[in-house]
This record gives sequence, C-alpha cells and structure tokens, in this order.
Amino acid sequence: MIISGGCFCGAVRYQFHEGEHPVANCHCSMCRKTSGAPFVTWLVIPAAQFEYTAGKPALLQSSDAGTRYFCDQCGTPVVCLSSKHPEIVDVTLGSVDHPEQFAPTMDVFTDTRLAWLHQD
Repeated sequence: MIISGGCFCGAVRYQFHEGEHPVANCHCSMCRKTSGAPFVTWLVIPAAQFEYTAGKPALLQSSDAGTRYFCDQCGTPVVCLSSKHPEIVDVTLGSVDHPEQFAPTMDVFTDTRLAWLHQD
C-alpha cells in the first residue's frame, strides 16, 4: 500500500510504501525553530521507498549534516535528510495525508524538551 502526503497548498507531494516505520517526537532546538512548534514528530522512512510525486521543495541547510526541505509557496516543512544517515528520510508526520495511522514510539533529544511538556 502507498502512503501519500504533501504540503498545505498541494504544490509539493510525496509518497512511500506502508510498513513498520519508527515515529519519533524530536525535541531539539532546530526542530523547534524551523517548525515554530514545541517539537516535531518524524516518520522515519527508508530512502529507497520515498519519492516526490509533485513539485520540488526548497531546502534549508540547517546544520553541517542536516538539510530540511519545505514548500516555498506555503512554508510547510516536509522532509529532513542527514548525511549521517543517508539511508533514511525523516518525514514530518503532520504532512502525511492521514497522520492518524501513525503514533509516536519514542522521544528524542529529551534533554532539550521544554519543561512544561508533560511526560506520561
């Protein structure tokens, strides 16, 4: 089965194959700043299974190893790639057409989590 997603305005679209994909809430300061949110939830996809089906996202070199991709029309962040892990694509869960199909299984960079976020 194919899972689809894209940006708010529809200019950038992507797809990947359904599978057992890790889902992580990232609490790092770069995710906070680039999303304007207290954390970002990422769906981790094998790079060989991911492809853009419409549009070409703009890129932001957010660190020496990290490149973030977003729609230059509406600003939606869609993907983050790391040269440290070229075999995976991190997809913003909020950009997936049906994000309710996935639930976070872990939190990362919890040392920089905002203090008012409660742990269960």
